[in-house]
Parts: sequence; structure tokens; C-alpha cells
Amino acid sequence: MTALEPGAAGDFLRRLGPALDATFGRPRAILAISAHTLTRVPVLLAAPRHETVHDFYGFPDALYQLRYDAPGAPALAARVQALLGAAGITVECLDAGGLDHGIWTPLRYAYPQADVPVLPLGWVPTWSPTQLHALGRALVPLAAEGVLVVGSGSLTHNLQLVFGNGRPPLDAPELPQSKAFRDWVAARAAAGDWPALFDYRQQAPHAALMHPSDEHWLPWYVAGGAAGAAASGLRLHASTTYGCLAMDAYAFGPQAAALRAALAAQAVPA
Repeated sequence: MTALEPGAAGDFLRRLGPALDATFGRPRAILAISAHTLTRVPVLLAAPRHETVHDFYGFPDALYQLRYDAPGAPALAARVQALLGAAGITVECLDAGGLDHGIWTPLRYAYPQADVPVLPLGWVPTWSPTQLHALGRALVPLAAEGVLVVGSGSLTHNLQLVFGNGRPPLDAPELPQSKAFRDWVAARAAAGDWPALFDYRQQAPHAALMHPSDEHWLPWYVAGGAAGAAASGLRLHASTTYGCLAMDAYAFGPQAAALRAALAAQAVPA
């Protein structure tokens, strides 16, 4: 519903595209790792063009009318396949396309013209955080090649808390368990404490409550790894809806602070 009800997260994403361009230059392409493109083995969707996939049901009709048909990145697929292969990670490359809502929802705000090529990477949801971070580390050279690596999911994602006993108000006060989990992630990420983050299921407060299944959380590790083995994470945005669904956003690596400064500069009235 963020696509129809932008709220604080949508406002942040609108500012993110221009801030990324100002900090790094416009991306040559985007490698997208989404919680909704899950595969039995890693798979690159290397079609020359992508259509919008409405991979959900039971939502307002207006949501199904939204489009984000974007160019693909077949040439980048060959490069990513080579990088992963060099790291001992086998990835299939398909002449197939489609952007799930975990990709097109944020990109409609960040790059509304749909003019940046996108390469979705399907990933294996049973892989551990350590494995997914290693996958990300294989992608480190892409930053210098003008490729933006995006992990898309949700920092907390327990829909039973939203729908189980009647939907709470959109602006409901945040549950203390949600805040505790988010604060723990922010502190560990800022410290670059990857051993603790890899073991989040045991160490993070209320981890199982915030992520009964963790496919919406795991893309975070790929994005973190893509900035380097020891890169810390900087929280750029923090917001929740329904008191428990968090849309926090992070940047990783040495230029994360510059990106946050560019976002802050946009927020200052001219």
C-alpha cells in the first residue's frame, strides 16, 4: 500500500533518487534483490525489458492499475554472473523479466521516469545471513562501475500483528518490541558488528516476533555485503505503520554519510 499511501517512507524515497544522483551520479543500472523474487538457486532475470508484476491479491483496484515498466540490463547480467562465479557462487541467467512490487514500489518514487535499467537477482530464502552477505561481497566491484545494489524488504514484517485481531490504525503507536528490534539493528549496524547481525535470530530482541519468517529481512545482508566485508550500516530513514511494520532504510560503506547529508540538504527549505 506504500504505492498508494506514500506516508513518511514514500516521502523519503522521493528524496532518495535525487540524493543518490547528487552523491554518486546517476546509476548506470540497478541490481535489485527483493523479498518477493525468491528462487531455488540464484537467478538473474536478464530480459531487455521488464513489465510490472502485481504479485498480491485482495487490494484496492487502483493498486493494480499502477505501472512501472523499466528497461532491463542484459549486459550487466553477464558481469554479475562472472563476479558471482569467481566467488564460487553459481547463478543462472534467464532471458526473462518482471519487477515484483518489492522492486517497483520504491523505484516508482526514487526514479519515477523508469529510465534506469534494472536487473533483478532471485535469491534463495533458506540461505543464512552469512551466505547472503558473502553473495553481496562478491558484488563489491559494481559500485565503482556505476551500479546501485538495492536490497528491498521490510525491517520488521509480521502481518499477523496487523491483520490478526483487526487492523490497527495506520498511525498506531509503535509496539515496544518493534522499537527494541529496530534500535538493536541500528546500533549493531553502526558498529559494523556483523557477527552479532549474522546471529540476529538469537541476539536481537524479539527477532522471531518481528520476523516469523525472515525473507523480508534477508535482502539487507546482500546490500550490506556489497559495500565490503567490514562496511558499517547507517540508518537513513526510520518509520513504522500500524505500530509494527518498519520501513527503515540503510546505506552501507564509506559514502553513506555523504548520502545522508544530501538527503538532509533536501529537507532544508530554500
